[in-house]
Amino acid sequence: MPKLYQIPAFADRPLEATPNTIGTQGEFSQGAIEVAQRTFSIVKPDAVRKGFAGAILAEIDRAGFQIVAIKKQSISKQQAKGFYAVHAGKPFFDGLTAFMSSGPLVLMVLEKENAIADLRKLMGATNPASAEEGTLRKRFAGSMTENAIHGSDGEDTAAFEIGYWFAGYELI
Repeated sequence: MPKLYQIPAFADRPLEATPNTIGTQGEFSQGAIEVAQRTFSIVKPDAVRKGFAGAILAEIDRAGFQIVAIKKQSISKQQAKGFYAVHAGKPFFDGLTAFMSSGPLVLMVLEKENAIADLRKLMGATNPASAEEGTLRKRFAGSMTENAIHGSDGEDTAAFEIGYWFAGYELI
């Protein structure tokens, strides 16, 4: 369910801006604004290397996501370690950070209602062998470690990940 945000219009009442009320005789109704959810995603180096970034972006677009911010960049191993710090000490950490710093990534902030759950469903299981037919990982991933795409797994994670890679002014 989308979050509702109160926007103060006057000291004594909030302002609601919705498609039905904006610009209607200059009046706004009281209440709250419904805002779509944001999530963070990465097209990983394996998918970029294989030329799948465009096809993955097309599928994300077809699924109804709005791209709020996007950039293609290479990252250092230190940046990868910071981003994946939650996994520090796990057996796969060094391999993961080496892989993520092995080539260009496509970093993006996506928006739609239920963005986090919908993107995770579109991505499919981490292991492409277990992923449902038609999911991004089933179609574009080569292995569990080189699995084409990353997506936030919760609202707190999305907030951290968006802030790690994008400054506020980059979010349009």
